[in-house]
Amino acid sequence: MNLKEKIALVTGASSGIGEAVAKALAGKGVKVGLAARRTDKLEGVLAEIQAEGGEGIIITMDVTDRNSVTKGVDLLLETYGKIDILINNAGVMYLSDIDALKLDEWEKMVDINIKGILNPTGAVLPHLIAQKSGHIINTSSIAGRKLFQGLGVYCATKHAVAAFSDIMRMEIAPKHHIRVTSIQPGAVATELQQHTTDPKYKEAMANSTYPPLLPEDIASSMLYALEAPDHVDVSEIFILPSEQAW
Repeated sequence: MNLKEKIALVTGASSGIGEAVAKALAGKGVKVGLAARRTDKLEGVLAEIQAEGGEGIIITMDVTDRNSVTKGVDLLLETYGKIDILINNAGVMYLSDIDALKLDEWEKMVDINIKGILNPTGAVLPHLIAQKSGHIINTSSIAGRKLFQGLGVYCATKHAVAAFSDIMRMEIAPKHHIRVTSIQPGAVATELQQHTTDPKYKEAMANSTYPPLLPEDIASSMLYALEAPDHVDVSEIFILPSEQAW
């Protein structure tokens, strides 16, 4: 895909991978819809994009709320007339043992990590189908391929993302010429690690012995998939720090 003048919606764009990929897309000439709940953070991201000559808009969006997502997609369409790229990136991660019974954290992970893929996809996909082109990228995780103690519910949500992504690719790529990619990162230096409230797992993460990936590394992998020739669908990218064995 030639990215210049394309229109992208990026969820979770207020920090981390979402911020990095939004900036990377803008640098390629993409007009970017920056979607998140924290609009104060989005203002800073947009200011940096504009300072580099890029273009975008701020979209206040709660990906767990279908009405909020629909309004955000409508705003992007009203502003730029179309959508070519959807980056489903919003997500949260809480580590704890299952018998700690942190039900509120379980519910947040299910709502944001799963509904946060389904709701934007449901809102954007009809427009991609109508134009018979587009690309959807879903941020999964190494936890969508491997199981980790302390990440029972998080692994469940990311396995769901990986499964949904691949089935969506099977169904819509040949029929509607819409590409689908699942990005599966290992450890990345983002706010995700700050969400955990369990003292044991907070300490374990603080004592990690290898440097994590940077959000920009994941953004580069997304650009690789997006810029592949139109007849190529990069269905999965599994990307780890070189020192993360598995």
